[in-house]
Amino acid sequence: MDYFLDDFQKELVATARRIGKEKIKPVAAEYDLNGTFPHDLVKIFADAGFYSLYHPEEYGGLGRGVLDLVLVTEELSKFCGGISLAVAATALGSFPIILSGSDEQKQKYLPDLAAGKHLAAFCLTEASAGSDAGSIKTKAEKKGDKYVLNGSKVFITNGGNAGIYTVIASTDPDKGTRGTSAFIVEEGTPGLKVGKYEDKMGIRASSTAEMVFEDCEVPEENLIGRVGAGFAVAMKTLDRSRPGVAAQALGIGQGALDMALEYAKTREQFGQSIIQFQALQFMLADMSMKAEAARALVYQTARMIDAGLSASKESAMCKVVASDMAMEVSTDAVQVFGGYGYMRDYPVEKFMRDAKITQIYEGTNQILRMVVARHLIKEIGKVS
Repeated sequence: MDYFLDDFQKELVATARRIGKEKIKPVAAEYDLNGTFPHDLVKIFADAGFYSLYHPEEYGGLGRGVLDLVLVTEELSKFCGGISLAVAATALGSFPIILSGSDEQKQKYLPDLAAGKHLAAFCLTEASAGSDAGSIKTKAEKKGDKYVLNGSKVFITNGGNAGIYTVIASTDPDKGTRGTSAFIVEEGTPGLKVGKYEDKMGIRASSTAEMVFEDCEVPEENLIGRVGAGFAVAMKTLDRSRPGVAAQALGIGQGALDMALEYAKTREQFGQSIIQFQALQFMLADMSMKAEAARALVYQTARMIDAGLSASKESAMCKVVASDMAMEVSTDAVQVFGGYGYMRDYPVEKFMRDAKITQIYEGTNQILRMVVARHLIKEIGKVS
């Protein structure tokens, strides 16, 4: 299927697929088992231009957009959902600067991010503030021409491996979400420490760490936007980044389906390949239809964002649809493999483990259903 991609995008997909087959597939199981961060592959991704896709041309990027990021993330995730996050999570950490940063901040940070010289991480979640962003406890206190950050963030993707951290902290606790602000914190800043590295069920080739701030001094010029705009910066970022999570889920689901199809073609029972049995054919057909439906929504949402249209509702929708698909399809793929699917000798069980997190991070699917519903209610109000 063409998906109405331009020539650049077709070549981009082919490049990402080649890197996936040649560089990711041979190491995916080992990196998953050992929890190895893919430092070696980051250089390959940078040389391929994956980090430059969504950055403006004036800051060293290619000025392409979210759809190109989606295409790369999907292809890499067909081989490893954890390794793909070295690209997708850096986009998440970069978007606050791209969308809300000053010209000076963009000039200072974006060229190195676009070149893949630094990875980025987005620091929002805390132990007591996941879906409830208004409960953020990390504080940023103004002292002279600096802000002093104290607190900790948890479950930070690329944590400990990023060069740039975009951090949401409370500057006025009495104002809740309107009392939060966004900051750029560089790796090596005194008071910025890596806490616990999480031992995860899936996406084990991606680092997930606690980031601790102890009297961490950040220059005033590292404030993103204005004081009190932190929550708005975070929401604008997530509206832009959620199709990336959806693309990760899409790749995981499609990768699991591809493995299930190949196995069903070669596995024989009762004197014939199991793909000849109608019950299995119906299962595979359903898996394929779910993947294609999710892909259509993800691509369309990315195109809306690239066209400058408001897509907050669609961004939430595509993340929910694609991640639910990934969980369903990867679970069915394990079923197709039967007992072998439960064994680590076959990679399909890894895809099932990797799929689960896509229903949880960057907004749980329950929270995002609320987001969609609120948009629907507003739309009904406008009509009436």
